[in-house]
Amino acid sequence: MSIWILLGASVAATFILAVVGDRRFAHEINIIGSFASFLAGTSLAFQVYSEGPMSVGGGYFFVDPFNVYLVVLTSFVSMTTAIFSRKYMRFERARGKIGHRGMRFYHAMFQLFIFAMLLALLTNNVGVLWISMELATLSTVLLVSLYRTPSSVEAAWKYFILCGVGIALALFGTVLLYFAAEKVLGEGSQALLWTNLNAMSGHLEPTVLSLAFIFFMVGYGTKVGLVPLHNWLPDAHSEGPTPISAVLSGLLLNVALYALVRVKVLVNGAMGSNWAGRIMMGFGILSILVAAFSLLRQKDIKRMFAYSSIEHMGIATFAFGLGGPIATFGGLYHMLVHSLVKSSIFYTVGHASQMHGTQEMSRIKGLIAGNPMVGWGLMFGVMAIAGMPPFGVFVSEFLVLTATMKDAPLMAPFFLLGIAVAFAALLRRVQPMVFGQVPAWQGAIKAAHVPVILHIALALAVGLYMPRFLDQWFQKAVELLI
Repeated sequence: MSIWILLGASVAATFILAVVGDRRFAHEINIIGSFASFLAGTSLAFQVYSEGPMSVGGGYFFVDPFNVYLVVLTSFVSMTTAIFSRKYMRFERARGKIGHRGMRFYHAMFQLFIFAMLLALLTNNVGVLWISMELATLSTVLLVSLYRTPSSVEAAWKYFILCGVGIALALFGTVLLYFAAEKVLGEGSQALLWTNLNAMSGHLEPTVLSLAFIFFMVGYGTKVGLVPLHNWLPDAHSEGPTPISAVLSGLLLNVALYALVRVKVLVNGAMGSNWAGRIMMGFGILSILVAAFSLLRQKDIKRMFAYSSIEHMGIATFAFGLGGPIATFGGLYHMLVHSLVKSSIFYTVGHASQMHGTQEMSRIKGLIAGNPMVGWGLMFGVMAIAGMPPFGVFVSEFLVLTATMKDAPLMAPFFLLGIAVAFAALLRRVQPMVFGQVPAWQGAIKAAHVPVILHIALALAVGLYMPRFLDQWFQKAVELLI
């Protein structure tokens, strides 16, 4: 029952908000729809935690500790983003950056985007996964171009073209996967179900699956934002509304990586080696290094944190590619804390940009003096995302580094170099923005502080203490992935 409420809440909210449009209570409906999804996702998680993996809807949906944890994370961050966007988008509406039709469009597409991600996580069908990823791409392309400025339209087109090509390659990978599976499982949709593929992975043709993984790696790797497939991501983040930047970085990248990890498990099972994992390690370490050094030369604050997202998705990709209990646990942990912290950073960045009327970092000064909650929220968020203890990102990076030194010691110096450069770059660029005197052009805003405080507090809490249920949850997910 919970899964139908989970998917139905966002669909119902999409249609209601398309009708309600820009009325005064549209923001509240957006929050209620997201809150209903979160409650249903939490209920589903408790059910899986107590009863184990299960299939729903005649086998066309399935939930296990891996995807249900991402479902809860997705529904939670979408709920807090809806709360944040209430004040943020009202300010944008008041200063004329978006009109009546734009607000109607924003709310409806926001909920459709959440539905697409939840469907991608819950479906048991590889083909439906591809369709839902395409739906997520189309809905966010339209949201990136919401302001209809030349730069936002250009960013949306770049996003559409690059991710469209990527999704097309992922489709070819899906076709190859079906080609290998139908020889074992027979014709029809049964050959595309994850549960069937996992059960028979050792009997699938390894040559075809290895070729399929290359297409999946390039296709879904584009959505993850892995270097050199990342060029759409900084533009999309810097030009779209800040709430969309938060869910793009905090959620969509996770969903694309989820698809890659599922395929990696199949390919390694067919080949009897970590061949797919080594490819993921290569893309991951390249992304860490390129993104870390790119942080040093950014001038736009949202572009800088977009490159930070590329770096952290590189860390998670590298961890899952490395494999083993410690690295896989660290990868799951990293996806969790990165989503919490990065979304909170974008919340504060959005308010900072509204206060100063610009995203140019050289013109953003004195945030703590002008609005202490925004300034300290950004400072603590950057400390967390840079990997300072005792925040959760430090723990996840330490786990991945420990596994790297044990299983791939030659990669450890490159991993350390990437996170060290990113650490220095972020702290160096953010300190002038949060400290100092308030400039004359800084304005007053009504900021949404609760989502920022909640996310940072959670990232700190799991860094200090891992609850027993969360540890067991991750341990069960690790068993599925190694």
